[in-house]
Amino acid sequence: MADPTPQEVRDYIAQGLPCEHLAVEGDGRHFFATIVSAEFAGKNRVARHQIVYRALGDRMREQIHALSMKTLTPAEWAETSANHHHH
Repeated sequence: MADPTPQEVRDYIAQGLPCEHLAVEGDGRHFFATIVSAEFAGKNRVARHQIVYRALGDRMREQIHALSMKTLTPAEWAETSANHHHH
């Protein structure tokens, strides 16, 4: 199987998980995703990652270990975005 592009990884996540914001960077071997979803509310980091893995399903089974994630709720994302304006 060819290495997925960041765009493909993004599409996979978007298909399986309703996201407010979704960005994926990567070089085909390692990916970094910023995922903002209301689904994450009330869940710890591990549970959030499991939600994303479920969304990806079998498509990324081989690559999943190469995916780093920042998982945020819309409220956390708003805080993070707001904080960036103060620097």
